[in-house]
Amino acid sequence: MMHSWILTNVLAGLLSPAVAGAPIRIPPPVLPGMDHLKLDRNLEGKYFHEPVGHEKGADDRLGHYDTRYFHGMVTDEERVETLHHMVRAYLDFFRENQLETWIAHGTLLGWWWNSKLLPWDWDVDTQVRDTTLVRLATEFNQTISHYVSADKKYKREYMLDINPWAYFRDNGPGHNIIDARWIDTTNGLYIDITALSVFDPRSKPDQWECKNHHKYKTEDLFPLRETSFEGVVAMVPYKYQEMLLEEYSLKSLARINYEK
Repeated sequence: MMHSWILTNVLAGLLSPAVAGAPIRIPPPVLPGMDHLKLDRNLEGKYFHEPVGHEKGADDRLGHYDTRYFHGMVTDEERVETLHHMVRAYLDFFRENQLETWIAHGTLLGWWWNSKLLPWDWDVDTQVRDTTLVRLATEFNQTISHYVSADKKYKREYMLDINPWAYFRDNGPGHNIIDARWIDTTNGLYIDITALSVFDPRSKPDQWECKNHHKYKTEDLFPLRETSFEGVVAMVPYKYQEMLLEEYSLKSLARINYEK
């Protein structure tokens, strides 16, 4: 499908003056369906904020909380319980609303080992197509989902928050590489959601890329494989093992000891 931002880039290339030695300025790719935001790229600032201190090395664990719902660091026991239920609620929400998503990065590595999160993880990584991100932005942005565990003992509310700067699909100033978050409103822990786009449809139509420059071939991702993660239905990329080897090396799939 030809996105509107693709057409924008093509026209910009055709209409730009061919000045010898001068680079052709092409507008950044943007997402159709979010044009109503009318964002000024010159005013872009960081949208998601974490508690003060993590960026200075005080405690990198602080970087895994959304500052709006942060009331202090949770215990390891609460962290594990929070992430377990948050993943289940997220995957159920996406499946119930026919929204495509799959687990990625370190979360995918945890699935590879035992279909669960890695015991030392502080957040969760998922991915979506850019077309799914548009649906999230237009139909579900800042909605609150109510969750009750099967045994009725665990209750939580999660906010799905879409970064408005996701409209621009390039990295830009680098403040907004995360496109959306699924946030536990009790303690601020979250799931990072990043969207993949085809940045260069003319010369690389089968290459998908996120704003943090992770690149994938269509055949690496699709068709997605159905599996189980934290006890609920989940999807993983088609060539999950090759992707894990490229991102984390063979050691990550062989070593059984974790070094902090």
